[in-house]
Amino acid sequence: SHRIDQSEVGPVPPNQTMFAHALRQAARRSATNTPVLQTRNHFHTTSAILEKLNVEGLANKVDLSGKNVLMRVDLNVPLGDDDVTVTDDTRLQAIVPTTKFLLEKGANIILCSHFGRPKGQIVETGKNGRLTPVVEPLKKLLGVNVKKVDDCMGETAEAAAGELTAGDVLLLENTRFHAGETKNDPTLAAGLGKLADYFVMDAFGTAHRAHSSTAGVAEHMELSAAGFLLDKELKYLKGAVDEPKRPLCAIIGGAKVSTKLPVIESLIEKCDSILLGGGMIFTFYRALGYEVGQSMVEEEYIELAGKLMKQAEEKGVKLILPPDVVLADKFAENANTAIAKCDEISGDWMGLDVGPETLELFKEEIGQCNTIVFNGPMGVFEMEPFATGTITVAELMAEATDRGATTIVGGGDSVAAVNQAGLGSRVSHISTGGGASLELLEGKELPGVAALSEA
Repeated sequence: SHRIDQSEVGPVPPNQTMFAHALRQAARRSATNTPVLQTRNHFHTTSAILEKLNVEGLANKVDLSGKNVLMRVDLNVPLGDDDVTVTDDTRLQAIVPTTKFLLEKGANIILCSHFGRPKGQIVETGKNGRLTPVVEPLKKLLGVNVKKVDDCMGETAEAAAGELTAGDVLLLENTRFHAGETKNDPTLAAGLGKLADYFVMDAFGTAHRAHSSTAGVAEHMELSAAGFLLDKELKYLKGAVDEPKRPLCAIIGGAKVSTKLPVIESLIEKCDSILLGGGMIFTFYRALGYEVGQSMVEEEYIELAGKLMKQAEEKGVKLILPPDVVLADKFAENANTAIAKCDEISGDWMGLDVGPETLELFKEEIGQCNTIVFNGPMGVFEMEPFATGTITVAELMAEATDRGATTIVGGGDSVAAVNQAGLGSRVSHISTGGGASLELLEGKELPGVAALSEA
């Protein structure tokens, strides 16, 4: 908000405006020096969310002591070069609260998950292989013994499930070793159903898939409930769009307009303002009749982009396109760069980030809003010269949280960018699902949620 002084920001790298450099420096300073904010804003839960049973509701309804509970979780963790070592256990940590809650209620836990895409084949090791690498890390995190079987249905699995006693945890084999898993095969669903009395769905990242282990299995259970992880996602993401504290702003980025069109269309019905960034803006510029040089354009969506702008205007929703962009003469970290107005892009230049004027405009808009959803990066943030837009938006999200706004980050790339900037602890909610987050924001019903029991 104050004038930038050269002495504050240090030497400006070549091909970078002082403003862009200052913004990046500020984002870095904030990422390292800001204390973690403990308080968080929560939504008034909407009626749509209350319709489904959650794990606490399940424990209140029935005595879980000695009962088998099948938990669908997401154990898709990255492995090291040895195909054995888990290099990031974030997803394992995420299942701990629900698992421990159920263990405290005396339940026997059966964990099931897919791992990679083995496509119905049995793969011994690696990212599409057996779930063996997660056994030891899970033992440490849960503080209990974890037994594993080499199938997720059939005699071996049934025998192991039958021998469980209170406080036991059993891990089933990769569900996608069965080709029917992704087709919601009723035989596999029934096979999983034989193992337990109750079902808890806690894998939000696969809740938008109608698979045997996410949806079909629920038909074979006495009751099915949402785990803490899924419940929180529904509260935040559905709450954000169904009953937001207004004004509601969505910041939508990413390379392709084709993947974001349905969500933009849906958000026009719900938002007060929508800020666009990322590679998809050039398709919108073309709809306005601007030249975009070598920037990425999806020709077949130009007309639709024009319609969306008209739709927003008719609804009185501010659909804000970046007034300026950072250009590069090639798609590379060492490219020559320049700043240009959005209607002055020409020749061999390509747009790879939003410009400083855009970030001032976004700052003003975000500053007025009480609920902010961020999905998709503003530029090619993997390359340092084009990361300023995304880092600055992450910083603006953190500042908004500090003043009491509800801030939600969804989608793999924007989550990675927020964490990379060291700001993960300074937003209200980071979504664990990419496609699932988008579909929920679009207002779609997720099969993995639809299958759960009513509250």
